[in-house]
Amino acid sequence: MKVSGTAVLHGPVETVYAVLNDPAVLVRTIPGCERLEQAGADAYRATVTAGVASIKGSFSGAIRLSDQRPPHSLVLCASGAGAPGTVSADVTVTLAENGDGTTLLSYDADAVVGGMIGGVGQRVLASVAKKTAGEFFSAVDAVLTGEPAPVAAPPPVQVPVRVPVQAQAPAPAPVGAPPAGTQPTATPEPAGTQAAGGQPQPSTQPLVYTRPPAPAPAGQRSARDLVLGLVSGAGVTLLGALVGGLRPDGDFALGVTAGAGVALLGAVVGGLVAGRR
Repeated sequence: MKVSGTAVLHGPVETVYAVLNDPAVLVRTIPGCERLEQAGADAYRATVTAGVASIKGSFSGAIRLSDQRPPHSLVLCASGAGAPGTVSADVTVTLAENGDGTTLLSYDADAVVGGMIGGVGQRVLASVAKKTAGEFFSAVDAVLTGEPAPVAAPPPVQVPVRVPVQAQAPAPAPVGAPPAGTQPTATPEPAGTQAAGGQPQPSTQPLVYTRPPAPAPAGQRSARDLVLGLVSGAGVTLLGALVGGLRPDGDFALGVTAGAGVALLGAVVGGLVAGRR
């Protein structure tokens, strides 16, 4: 199956190319991508939830960037397998300056689909592929323009990788000079990261990027805040009634009325707060 298309991204070619090479951006913008784990230079293990019509499920696979000619072209190679079937694709991406600060992105994808998902039909698969590509490039463009992305994006979970440093004998210091290497304070190595001789060893933990959870839909937040306002107002209603009835010179009816007014005010405030979120 072959799919091709174009998209206009609001940024210069160099910036667009850098964004497309950033795994922290990819994990947020690839539709259904839940996790990227670095498996080498420009190579990642991926977990993606995707499907067509009622055939949906989770795929485990790999994503690799190759044939890079920065900042004008690259090839994205992806493959995955899961309960719905198997998917592999090579996507050639080319970038061209539009002259107005935007970039014209063109892509040509050659995909092979097998299993249950492969029985859907090439026309339906091609339509879903173009829709998915449109969602991806729209999300990338939102990152470029600083607009809110479809999914909230706190920094991804990253596990730093230690790079081994060759130990060298220090040069003799001049008389009266402070010992060499005393300007930055060295951070002690965690236990288990040094071999005999004090040479630090690289960590075996790879960089991991995870997709943050989606925020609650606006409708759910509005209902929640409205209920919170009503409950708060009802509590004040009860308190006002009790205070009005317990005071020797108090007016029970006045206390109830005051509490009811505060309840209505709480409901209105709750609704206004929900509308602003």
